[in-house]
Amino acid sequence: MEQEKLLTAPPETTVSQAADLMARRKVGAVMVVEHQSLIGIFTERDAVFRVMAQGRDPQTTRLAEVMTTAPQTVDPDKSFGYALLLMHEKGFRHMPVVENGKLIGVVSARNALDPDLEEFISESQRRKQILRERSIV
Repeated sequence: MEQEKLLTAPPETTVSQAADLMARRKVGAVMVVEHQSLIGIFTERDAVFRVMAQGRDPQTTRLAEVMTTAPQTVDPDKSFGYALLLMHEKGFRHMPVVENGKLIGVVSARNALDPDLEEFISESQRRKQILRERSIV
């Protein structure tokens, strides 16, 4: 769970403002909060599918118009593996962590890419490239 990467915004925030915040914080999702309660989530995919693909103006479109309302959440006592499995089954990449009705963090599919896994992927890609180069020669 990433508490330091938790980005929140009110529902009246424009998509453009949210995208700017996401870029500056290097996160892929904004938790939409009203009166200290999680009411939605807005992700990079929402920006593409619900804003750009539909020709909406990011300068005037509010998060409330394009966010996923009442997002699936997970309790902090659930395992990381449980959260990842649920995310995989439901087809999303971010899951808010809520305790006693209060947003306390977010689990991201990126969290699964710990340094060892990243190293494994890098090595795998390097080997594939070597094999491609050998088959060309």
